[in-house]
Amino acid sequence: MLVSSSFGEIFKVTSFGESHGPAVGVVIDGCPAGLHLDLGLIDTELKRRRTGQSKLVSQRKEPDVLEALSGLFEGRTTGTPLAFLVKNADHRPEAYSHLKDLYRPSHADFTYQEKYGLRDYRGGGRSSARETTARVIAGSVAKQVLSEMTSITSLAWVSSIGAISTDIAPASVTLEMVESNDVRCPDFSVATDMIQLVDQARKDGDSVGGVITGFATGMPSGLGAPVFDRLEADLGKAMLSLPATKGFEIGSGFAGTLQRGSQHNDAFTSKDGAIRTATNNSGGVQGGISNGEDLVFRVAFKPTATISQAQQTVTTDGEQVELEAKGRHDPCVLPRAVPIVEAMCALVLVDHVLRQRTTQL
Repeated sequence: MLVSSSFGEIFKVTSFGESHGPAVGVVIDGCPAGLHLDLGLIDTELKRRRTGQSKLVSQRKEPDVLEALSGLFEGRTTGTPLAFLVKNADHRPEAYSHLKDLYRPSHADFTYQEKYGLRDYRGGGRSSARETTARVIAGSVAKQVLSEMTSITSLAWVSSIGAISTDIAPASVTLEMVESNDVRCPDFSVATDMIQLVDQARKDGDSVGGVITGFATGMPSGLGAPVFDRLEADLGKAMLSLPATKGFEIGSGFAGTLQRGSQHNDAFTSKDGAIRTATNNSGGVQGGISNGEDLVFRVAFKPTATISQAQQTVTTDGEQVELEAKGRHDPCVLPRAVPIVEAMCALVLVDHVLRQRTTQL
């Protein structure tokens, strides 16, 4: 099996490039023609994902200058494949030479080698989070398509790091609140504690994980399908395809298992001919299909695998050795993962919106 690098059915995205290769990029097939594409908005999203934003993230210095290669004429999409390129400016493959013959704990080094018989040890190659640059580009295009075709708006934020969490009401969160601090938590009362926790982990040569909450409003009913193409199933696949993810839940999620059906069921109401639900334990999806309520989901990210503390590992020959990792890494991936989660949500939703246009006469 070849390395799978494509996502989506109608709005199909294919990413390419390696962490310490010359460039990363993306090809988008299926974007409708006639969209006035704002490249400035794409650049803004890339800046949100970019390294070196603060002391809480990797200090790799990548300007992430966007190059539009095809699919645009006089600022509008032509209906042909869109292609974008971002050159790697601060790639240092020599910094990873000490990893050539050993496996980093909890990375994809060993499993990639087992599957393909070789691996790119320069920062993980395709397994690196550098690949998500392409997803953010595609997600920004998807957001602009959704803005043109629907009333859907989506947002994500850090809702917990370690044992520190917020239960802020999703409907009250704004982009300005999310972007107001380095950790991208909209709850100011806990953001400072999160920042201190991440910074302490950095000083300790360690890392921490947490949860990102995703939210989409203006959702129409009817997106998704029963059985294999359930909306939450596609969202789950999208989110769990991201590096460092270990869990996905929608609506009440695992907490719903503690309730009885009489408590968990979302009662229907009708007002002025509009059918709604009184509660939203379903998270906006019932039977695999959106019901018109807000989409609410959460994604769990593990602590960053690369840490500066000494760890036990083995060489490719099975020799037991001690590894003290070098290089630039995030003590917590969550602040930079926020725009990536938003991007993957937009890619799922735009694909289902376009699919829905073929469902009924």
